[in-house]
Amino acid sequence: MEKDDEILLQLFAVGNALKVTAVHAATGTEVSFMAPKNTPMLSIKMMARKKLEYVLSKKA
Repeated sequence: MEKDDEILLQLFAVGNALKVTAVHAATGTEVSFMAPKNTPMLSIKMMARKKLEYVLSKKA
């Protein structure tokens, strides 16, 4: 995964948590995870990128 690859994020509030769904635009690979509602957006973006990198490396 390239550093500047586009990642699409969708956030849903579930009680005191957020369900985060991230899609790698180039491949359509999708991951999801839960995070506390007060998690900074930068941290959510970093977690999404790391999880997508992991899943894409497993596919390779």
